[in-house]
Amino acid sequence: MSCPMMHRLSATLTATWKPARLGLPAVIRYFTPNWFAATMGTGILSIALSQFPEMPLAWQVGKYLWLFNIALFSLCYLLFCARWFRHFDEAKQLLHHPVMSMFFGCIPMGLATIVNGFMIFGLPGIGEVAIDIAHALWWLDVGLSLACGLIVPYAMFTRQSHSMEQMTAVWLLPLVASEVAAVSGGLLIPHIADPAMQMTILMLCLLLWSLSVPIALGILVILFVRLALHKLPEATMAASCWLSLGPIGTGALALLVFSDVSPAVLSSNGLAAVAAAFSGAALLGGVLLWGYGLWWFSLAAAFTARYIKRGMPFNLGWWGFTFPLGVFSVATLRLGHAFSFPPIAVLGAILVTALGLIWCIVAFNTMRGLQKGAFFKA
Repeated sequence: MSCPMMHRLSATLTATWKPARLGLPAVIRYFTPNWFAATMGTGILSIALSQFPEMPLAWQVGKYLWLFNIALFSLCYLLFCARWFRHFDEAKQLLHHPVMSMFFGCIPMGLATIVNGFMIFGLPGIGEVAIDIAHALWWLDVGLSLACGLIVPYAMFTRQSHSMEQMTAVWLLPLVASEVAAVSGGLLIPHIADPAMQMTILMLCLLLWSLSVPIALGILVILFVRLALHKLPEATMAASCWLSLGPIGTGALALLVFSDVSPAVLSSNGLAAVAAAFSGAALLGGVLLWGYGLWWFSLAAAFTARYIKRGMPFNLGWWGFTFPLGVFSVATLRLGHAFSFPPIAVLGAILVTALGLIWCIVAFNTMRGLQKGAFFKA
C-alpha cells in the first residue's frame, strides 16, 4: 500500500465521533441485527486461527476469541430479544427496511461459528458434551437459516421497495446463512456415531447448500450488472463489496468438507459404489468455486483501495470485511491441504494474517465508537 494511501487510511481511522452517551434503554431500543456481524467476524477469525495446529499460540488465541465470541453473541441476543419485548411495534418494522432486514442472516451465521468452535475448542476442553451441545445448536442454526432464507426474500418481494441503483451485496446475507449451516453440519458428521443420522445430516447439508449457493450466484450476476450500470456504492457501503466473496468462499468450503466426510458416510449406508465419484465431484466443485472467488477477491481488494483513496468513513459495516475474507481463507487452507500444494497453503496463511489485522482495526474502532455512543441511532 502506498504512503499516500496509508495516510488517507490513517485519517479515516482517527476520525472522531460526536460524543453521545446513551443509557441501556436507548441501547435496547436502537439495537439492530447488524451487530451480529461482529460475532461473525470474531468467530471466523477464531476458526481460522485453529487451522494451524503446529502453532500452539495461534490455537490458544483462537480459543479465547471463541470464548469471547460466545459472550458477545449472548449479549447481542439478549439486547435484540429485549428490543422485541419492549419495542415490538418498532422492531417488526425491521422487516420492512430494505437494508437492515438483510442483517437478520447474520444471527444464524454468528451462531454457526460458535457451533464450529464447540467441535474445535470445546471437545478437547470439556469432552463429548461439547459435541452434544454443538449438535443441538446446529439444529437451531438450521431452523434460523431456513427462516432467514425464506422470510426475508418474501418481505423483499411483498413489502419492501428496491431499485437496481440502490442494490448492494447485502442482498446475499439472508441466503448465505444456509450454506454456512451446511459447513457446520459437514464438520459435525464425523462426530456422530449413528450411520443413519450421519446420512440424514449429509442429505440436509446438501439441501442447505442448494438453497443458498445457486441463488447467491444468481444475485452475483445481477450485482455485476448493477456495478456496470451504476458503478460502486457510496463510501458508507464500501465493505459490502467483500460480501460477494462470502457465498463463494463458503460454498467452496462446504464442498471441500463434503468431499472429506462423504465417502465414509455413503459407504456405511450401502452406497460405497458412488462414494469415490461423489467425493471427487465435490472436490472439483470446490476448486472451481474457489477459483471464481479469486476473481471477486481481486476486485474487492481493488475497490477497497479506491475507497481508501477517496475517504472511507468508519461504521459497523466494516465488519463486512472480516467474515467473507475469513471463510475464503479457511477454504484456501483446506484446499492446500487436500492437494498438498504448498503455494495455496502459504496464500491461506497470508489471508489469515490479513484477516487478523483487519479484525484488530475494526474491533478497535468499534470500541471507540461504543465509548462515544456513535452506533445507536433511531
